[in-house]
This record gives sequence, structure tokens and C-alpha cells, in this order.
Amino acid sequence: MNLPLEGLLVLDFSQFMAGPAATLRLADLGARVVKIERPGVGDSSRKLYCSNQRFGNDSALFHTVNRNKQSLAIDLKSAAGLAAAKKLIARADVLVENFRPGVMDRIGLGFSSVAKLNPRLVYASVTGYGADGPWKDQPGQDLLAQSRSGLVWLSGNASDPPVPFGLAIADMFAAQHLTQGILACLLRRGKTGTGGRVEVSLLESILDFQFEVFTTHLNDGGQLPIRGKSNSAHAYLAAPYGIYETADGYLAIAMTPVAQLGELLGVPALSPFVERETWFSHRDEIRAILANHLRTKPTRAWLDILEPADVWCAQVLSWVDLIQHDAFKNLNMIQRLSHSTGGQLLTTRCPIRIDGQIIASSDPGPELGEHGDALAREFSLE
Repeated sequence: MNLPLEGLLVLDFSQFMAGPAATLRLADLGARVVKIERPGVGDSSRKLYCSNQRFGNDSALFHTVNRNKQSLAIDLKSAAGLAAAKKLIARADVLVENFRPGVMDRIGLGFSSVAKLNPRLVYASVTGYGADGPWKDQPGQDLLAQSRSGLVWLSGNASDPPVPFGLAIADMFAAQHLTQGILACLLRRGKTGTGGRVEVSLLESILDFQFEVFTTHLNDGGQLPIRGKSNSAHAYLAAPYGIYETADGYLAIAMTPVAQLGELLGVPALSPFVERETWFSHRDEIRAILANHLRTKPTRAWLDILEPADVWCAQVLSWVDLIQHDAFKNLNMIQRLSHSTGGQLLTTRCPIRIDGQIIASSDPGPELGEHGDALAREFSLE
């Protein structure tokens, strides 16, 4: 494939998740991504494990977010290492870093310095809470950002404690926003010839993710989110919105007129709730009635009633169920990475299609410093 970012050189000074997830997407789209890592240590995510899964010498997690990249080990604290980094930066299109604010400036690779080396460079930074302010030196970690952002009060039931999202969602959204900013600056550079600076933070990204309900809070007198007593899937949406247990599993029901739902399911107790306002003011009562009724039959029986009536509903699937489903198989979402040791790792592919084609690569993440000699010769770093 002729991928859109072929020919672009991206230097990735970042580690863990947010920065590497952004450069992963750039690599998927054709960019050449070179990880700049500490000699002997490398990206800290090489030793960050999910369920203790190892692939080659590193964690499987490292490979999922660093596949299809190259690695160059440089000691940025040495004069020779700093000089080599500057040579690369002078020829690069994009630089990505996620050190704490001020670190790159102290090294001598801050934006104002490297912009003089390469005015066409797009310089992209991820921080936890911004480059200044009271939290600028706090650890930029996903769970901590979720906890400071208010997000943890939106999931779960009223009696539950704060419920964090079960994924590194602040990292992932920051990565997507960083990628968007990089691509926008590259587009502008094509018009003006000049690069630019992109800055995102975990906190700003997770607040943007909440824009719909946070806007409600800002304009309703500052009311706090009110989670339902049971079957709550959204603190701000009315009944029947939620997930309900059935005789053999679980059923999700989205926005649906309650009285109509009651008629379809044979629940006379729901007939009084005709007015939309009651779907919120009586949502706990409505959900309790539905929950008791839906337990009496299997999920398929309810779907056979609701789907022909165009009610927004779905069976709640496990990953095992999902992988076996024809709809999932049709997506070809899984790709296989092959390691030089003979190991193989299944992971997801790039979700973007270009010119109708799926983007996939069998290259895993690089060994620490794996491409050092070749890169040193190519860029005259020695």
C-alpha cells in the first residue's frame, strides 16, 4: 500500500502509553518511527506487564503499543548522545516526548532549541496536567488523571464508591488528540513550510471526553452527577438506559419510550410512564420493574421481541462470545506479530482503512537498540 505518511521520520522520545500510542498510529499510517531509548533500560513499558505475559525479552504490552517501530539507544546525558540526537532532530519531521515539564529543556532539546535546528519540525508533548500550574509535577498516570477529573463518579450505581474506567482511557484519548494535532501541524507545514508545537495533557483530554455531561454540570447550577440505584449505565440518562440480567445472561437497552417498552414486553406496570419527564424522575422504579421482569426469560427471547420493533438493544457479550461471532470475524481485526525467536503474538490491527484497504503489519516492537548500528550509519551519528 501507498500509506499517507510514508517518507515521514518520527522520533519518539516517549514511553509508557500516551506518547507511544500516538506514534503507533503514525507508524500504522506509514511513518517511520524511531524510538529514542535509554541504554540498558529503554522504555519503561518493556517491563510493564498485563497478566505477566512476555513476548521475546519484553512484556506483551510493550509490543502492542510499539509494533512496527525501530529502536535507537542514546544516552542523552552524554555529549556524544546529545549530539547524535540533534543530528536526527535536524532531519526529522516529528518529535514526540512525554517527560515531565522542563525535562527536555534541561537536556537541551526543548522546543525553542530544536526549532532553531529544524524549523520544519512538529514538536509534540504529552503531560499529565499541563506545562504549568499546581499539578504540573504530579505523576501523569492514567488512574490518577481519571480520579482528579471527576470521571470516576459517572459509572456504577448510587451505592457504589467511585468507579474508574477499566482501561487506560486518559492515555488513549490523549494519544488520539496528540495524533490529531500532529497531523494538523503537518498539514499546515505543507502550506507554510514551518512546523509547530502540539501540547496535550491527560487531564485536558479526559475532560474533553466528558464534554457532554460536564457541560450539563456547568449549566445546571453545578449539580453533581446522580447515579441510579440499580442497572445504572449513565448518570445523566433516564430509564430504561442500562444493562439488565436475563435468565441466561445480560441485555443492554438504550433510549426507548418506557410505556412502549412495557407493551412490547408484557409489563403493565410500565404503562403509566408515558411522559418523558417520568423516565428520569422515576427511573429507579422503572429499572426495578424491568429488572425483575427480564430475569424470567433468556436473552434471545427478549431480543426476538425487541429487535423486530426496532428497539435499541443488544446482548452483552464476553470477549469469548465476541471473537466467535461472524460480525467480529468479518472485521479481520486481529493480526499476528512474529518475533525473531519464533514467538507469535495476536493483537489488534490499526482501525483505520485507507483507500479501502486494511492496514496491518507483522513486525513486533523492537529490541532495545536493535537498529542502532544501521541508524548510526544512515544518519552519520558515529
